[in-house]
Amino acid sequence: MSNITKIDFKDKKPLILVGSPNVGKSVIFSLLTSQYVTVSNYPGTTVEVSKAVSSFFHHEYLVLDTPGINSLIPYSEDEKVTRDILFQYQNKTVVHVFDTKNFTNNLMLTLQLVEMGIPLVLDLNMYDEAANRGIKIDTETLSKELDIGTVATVAVERRGLNKLLDEIPKARVSGFRIDYGKEIEAALKEISALFSVRGISNRFSALLLLAGDITFKHYLIQEEVGEDILKRIEEIVHNTQRYFVRPLKSVIIEKKHRKAFEIFKKVASSTKVVSSRIRDKVSKLMVSPVFGLPFAGLVMYLTYLFVGQFGAGFLVDLIEEKFFNTLLNPFVSGVIDKFLPWAFLKDLLVGEYGIVTMALTYSFAIILPVVATFFIVFGILEDTGYLPRLAAVVNRIFKLIGLHGKAVLPFMLGLGCGTMAVLTTRILETKRERLIATLLLAMVIPCSAQLGVILGMLGAVSFRLILIWLFLLLFILGIVGFAVSKVIPGENSEFMLELPPVRMPQAGNILAKVGARLSWYLKEAVPLFILGTLLLFILDKMNMLTAIRDFCSPVIVNFLNLPIEATEAFIVGFLRRDYGAAGLYALQKQGMLTNLQVLVSVLVVTLMSPCVAQFFVMIKERGVKIACVIFISVSVFAVLMGGLVNFIFRYFQIPI
Repeated sequence: MSNITKIDFKDKKPLILVGSPNVGKSVIFSLLTSQYVTVSNYPGTTVEVSKAVSSFFHHEYLVLDTPGINSLIPYSEDEKVTRDILFQYQNKTVVHVFDTKNFTNNLMLTLQLVEMGIPLVLDLNMYDEAANRGIKIDTETLSKELDIGTVATVAVERRGLNKLLDEIPKARVSGFRIDYGKEIEAALKEISALFSVRGISNRFSALLLLAGDITFKHYLIQEEVGEDILKRIEEIVHNTQRYFVRPLKSVIIEKKHRKAFEIFKKVASSTKVVSSRIRDKVSKLMVSPVFGLPFAGLVMYLTYLFVGQFGAGFLVDLIEEKFFNTLLNPFVSGVIDKFLPWAFLKDLLVGEYGIVTMALTYSFAIILPVVATFFIVFGILEDTGYLPRLAAVVNRIFKLIGLHGKAVLPFMLGLGCGTMAVLTTRILETKRERLIATLLLAMVIPCSAQLGVILGMLGAVSFRLILIWLFLLLFILGIVGFAVSKVIPGENSEFMLELPPVRMPQAGNILAKVGARLSWYLKEAVPLFILGTLLLFILDKMNMLTAIRDFCSPVIVNFLNLPIEATEAFIVGFLRRDYGAAGLYALQKQGMLTNLQVLVSVLVVTLMSPCVAQFFVMIKERGVKIACVIFISVSVFAVLMGGLVNFIFRYFQIPI
């Protein structure tokens, strides 16, 4: 569950960064902290939280970068994790990282944090974007109004950082209050007298209960608040509701909205700005109903050129052939022959399923160049603000398969590496959405290393065959996605996405993000590749790979109408998808596959079960039972689809 590097977090004052998605929290976190950063799953969830120890102005802090939220009444796992962190840590200071250009909406969260009764600093980030839109905020007046320290920053340019550092040690609990009216105030007073929760104000606890927050009620049960008290609270809430036609939650939110707007009028001045800048035009183009999808297609094509051609092609060939196959692998083999002449050890290290020749070669020569180039592209898209816009453009399409626009991000990453893509499904709010995305990633999305070989095979026949293969994949994606979205219980989460401003990417930000993600890859993924190789090594030594090949051959030969040699390609494809495709490519080069057999074999190897690394990550993320069900169902489905395509093309004599 947790994967925290051993760093001494004891006796450090918690400094918690809170804010809506895409407001610059991670940038502030990077600026506040050093290189000793850990990323771990919050216990019991798949939501990641970054932690680091940082010292400034003679104070030492445990800095936490929490998931983006829009409310302290949680509607998603991310929001619940952030709220739980605020409850969990005592003696804390909270920095609310604030999107200044969306002042009123962001202030709603500020008001909730103020009501929580915790030492708070307000960081008006993206202040330059607000100014570009003609909005200027009087920070001194706002600070007096809310009774908390307030600073303006432009995090990506480090502007205002010193003021923020100066304000953090002076953080204080605000005395600001909202008057919710006689009836609600009476209920708040009565509930507040019944119990207290350490670290948050009684008034805030009462507000959550009046607003109908079920998760907080469960929290109180865990905190051993008595049943008689909970029953009395229900009576108070019920009696208070009688005074209002609308739900109490709506009444409370409306009061906050009014107060937020009143504050905005006091502290903000605005001037009209003519929107003629190039970035505004580009922003509109990215989400345009007419040009949005073509623009997305262009971005994906350029991504493929950089990742698929340069990363998976040029860099992989350079590192694998010039270094591993030419220098490292022969060197290790020679050292073993000279100093450790044991056949078993040689097979373990540099044999067909050797740790060096397969696991490390795969990890560093095949996958690392691909994920590195993809992380660079991903960092650029992230820094420019395009990813949320891409999600908005494809949202309607993804709704048809039970997902929403955010799912395009792991799907894009899946074209680079399926292992990374499964981990990225954490950005989806519900378990149902993460399960659907994991299944479709395992079934339909080829990784870039495999994709290059597949396109080479199909392109050697005709471009028409590429279009047929692509059509079949999209058709299967739509049908399977639609079907499982109707079968898997649960509801879709709301697609709420704040569009950040379009910016020029900053090289420093991109390099920092790429470095952090590559460090994570080396720690998380490489051990899985080694484990998978050891598994295949053991199976090979026990002659079980031969037994598996003999068992599968009748299906491959009789049902799919492929040569028996294709069986081994499908088996090896479990370890490395590109190796499976490469085995089929070798058969094609030898003239052992007809055009139809090329299509059938490529379709099966695309749909076939994911590689062993992706399978282990599926176990980690979804559990052993679900991972095994996906593995078996995807494998069976791949064979059935291959057989069906083989039958249709033969029966109707469709030319290829």
